[in-house]
Amino acid sequence: MKKILLVSATILISAALFAQAKDTVIKKDTLWKKGGITSFNFGQSSLTNWAAGGENSLSIGAILSMYANYKKGKTTWDNTLDLAYGMLQSGTSPLRKNDDKIDFSSKVGHYAFYNHWYYTALVNFKSQFAPGYNYPNDSVVASHFMAPGYLLGALGLDYKSKDNTFSCFISPLTSKTTFVNDQALANAGAFGVTPAKYDTVNGVYGITKYGDKVLNQFGGYLKFTFKKDIFKNVNFATKLELFSNYLKDPQNIVVNWENILGMKINKYLVTTISTNMIYDNNVPVPVKRVENGVTVNGTGPRLQFKEVLSIGVSFKF
Repeated sequence: MKKILLVSATILISAALFAQAKDTVIKKDTLWKKGGITSFNFGQSSLTNWAAGGENSLSIGAILSMYANYKKGKTTWDNTLDLAYGMLQSGTSPLRKNDDKIDFSSKVGHYAFYNHWYYTALVNFKSQFAPGYNYPNDSVVASHFMAPGYLLGALGLDYKSKDNTFSCFISPLTSKTTFVNDQALANAGAFGVTPAKYDTVNGVYGITKYGDKVLNQFGGYLKFTFKKDIFKNVNFATKLELFSNYLKDPQNIVVNWENILGMKINKYLVTTISTNMIYDNNVPVPVKRVENGVTVNGTGPRLQFKEVLSIGVSFKF
């Protein structure tokens, strides 16, 4: 619960500071367009002597999405920050994380040709707030802040629609760095880093070389974004990111596809449906397979999918 309150407070303070900055800056410089939305979602069910069975549950989450875009002459500068955190409690189980996201992107462009194309440089950072565990085992850490952390830098061309609802950024020159700031995870080769080496030294079996905490990759990158009100009080946003490592297995394309459908009930209440699909050949997930009639636990690359349906209070600024 302390983690929820801390992250919620962070989101509230960020929103307040951003709104204040909006009031003070835009009045001086109308070249900036700033805004955002923050929402708090709750869910709860309680069962007493319920013959059909079931468990009590409680969920809580917070989301903050902000943008700050600048345009002067032939130069544009687009910035976005997306934060999310949520937890779920079911039955007698302790609170468990079910949403955790830090995603910052900054993109600078200069007009190139054909009205819509811009020479562009992009920087993107992704990570998470809190540790994640291999539930139901809550003693084995599977991830936490900067484990992994992803830093991407790219140079290329960006196509932007006149109303700024659509963008397609194509980069043949992209550097992607993966950070695993946890030695135990690095030793295990988590998230694609080189794992530790083990051998027997003086009769003792142990680590002879610790796992790397950093993985550098170079390749091609594509980022497609679209956001628009498709009906009255209904907004749809999608973001597709593709990355191919030129130096190793370029056919194994890393995919990250996010979709958000927001439906406004009234001034403050909103229903949101979001999905996130990820495929990364460097990130194995638990996999069960049958060998000779016996179920064997293992790991392997698989399509990861997350879907969240929420109803909550939303504030736009």
